[in-house]
Amino acid sequence: MENQKPANKPFLTDIKTLRDRARNNIETGGVTFTYQGDVKKAIEILQSVLATEIVCVLRYTMHAIAAQGISSEGVKDEFEQHAKEEAEHMRQVAERINQLGGKPDFNPTGLATRAASEYGTAENLIEMIKENLIAERIAVDHYRELIRYFGDDDPGTRSMLQHILVVEEEHANDMHDLLVAHEGHPMLSK
Repeated sequence: MENQKPANKPFLTDIKTLRDRARNNIETGGVTFTYQGDVKKAIEILQSVLATEIVCVLRYTMHAIAAQGISSEGVKDEFEQHAKEEAEHMRQVAERINQLGGKPDFNPTGLATRAASEYGTAENLIEMIKENLIAERIAVDHYRELIRYFGDDDPGTRSMLQHILVVEEEHANDMHDLLVAHEGHPMLSK
């Protein structure tokens, strides 16, 4: 009884079968026999995520350049750092779309309608911080939903989104801290 395989463990495919499967359908690249998700739907969802990240890069970059005021330098630096991190997310999502056999959509036409977050119209430093906090809160909720959606059907995409989520949560916390620092009181209860 001691050497019996636990009933809840998945069956492991023998090496010959793995090798044979790898040779078949090589035109699908990294999307193999064991991929359990809907590739077309995954690419469609990731195109929206890509658009969201592009909008975030543009918004943070614009804010890093346009922020003004006596205490704007530190905030501008934070916006610039976030723009760089959002650009890395954009790149990761585009790479994942490519891995799944899709073509990342960087076309600016319709970008605002494909993205979950908005570019914004902030006129001053506080409005910029608030816009970025709102955008980060949208991203956090969106990524949590997507992580649940992809689940075990697409662990590669899920893992990428989990990594991005951690950074987006940090961004939301940074924006909240900046808002508290500049307004003197918390806008959101913790």
